Amino acid sequence: MPRRLCPRPRPGLLSGTLLAALLALGLAGPEASARDAAQKQGTPQASQQVPGRQSQTQQSQTPQAGAATSPKPQEGPGESIDDARQYKHCIALARQKPDEGWEEALAWTSLGGGDPARHCGAIALIGMRQFAEGAQRLEDLAAGSHRDAKLRAGMLAQAGQAWLLADNPERANAAQTAALKLVPGAPDLLVDRSQSLAAAKNYRDALADLDQALKASPDRVDALTFRATAKRYLDDRKGAMDDIGHALKVDPQYQDAWLEQGILKRLADDSDGARQSWLKVLDIAPNSSAADMARRNIELLDVKDR
Repeated sequence: MPRRLCPRPRPGLLSGTLLAALLALGLAGPEASARDAAQKQGTPQASQQVPGRQSQTQQSQTPQAGAATSPKPQEGPGESIDDARQYKHCIALARQKPDEGWEEALAWTSLGGGDPARHCGAIALIGMRQFAEGAQRLEDLAAGSHRDAKLRAGMLAQAGQAWLLADNPERANAAQTAALKLVPGAPDLLVDRSQSLAAAKNYRDALADLDQALKASPDRVDALTFRATAKRYLDDRKGAMDDIGHALKVDPQYQDAWLEQGILKRLADDSDGARQSWLKVLDIAPNSSAADMARRNIELLDVKDR
């Protein structure tokens, strides 16, 4: 197998941008920025996106229902809560201030919020980096829900992303496979599952999922870039470079594609070309995780060239 020039956040295809996106935890989107999320097609939606702003709450502290705060009704006595408005408010709070979102979800649950309140609580837990707990709650919610298949698949997709963040690719794969049984062939779910397969170093099956996703959405730059990485691990460097060329033609500002292109060029002994690709990452997204890896690769390149 070709060596990697710089460690990635976890084994397989997970780039820095993907990690940020998983922390964002929109239902099935592996991309973090609004631009990348807009490229997603056919995502099974069950909630708003939840950016991964880290709470000061430590992961070891699992909030217990009823233990955090007293319920704070959103309406006056005798007035009913507008469920749609409350759900939007709760999810937004879970996204922006996960610890407060958790308390809001508890209060709403105590007032009969049902599945939407429990879903908000699970999203808040994930925002608080309690990934395994949030994933389990999402799986339980999907299993007990009577909502339509697409919404339940969305819950399972979120669970899969959270399991992956919890370094449990097997559970992630199981959740994503269950979701695909509800919505067969959904491209976002196939891309998600490819990440779980890659995290388990099962690059061939990851490639198969990405092939299927790209048949439905041929210009998905995230899937093209992930497939290029999978092909690299499978020693198909020409195929990998073809996919990266396609991705950059679709979106010349996609930093992960430039990062991968640099790795491929370095493996082809094109050090100058690799440096230019990694410098492009720094130019496009200097504060991104992809940029951190590009800087590390350039440092390694400079050490080797001394």
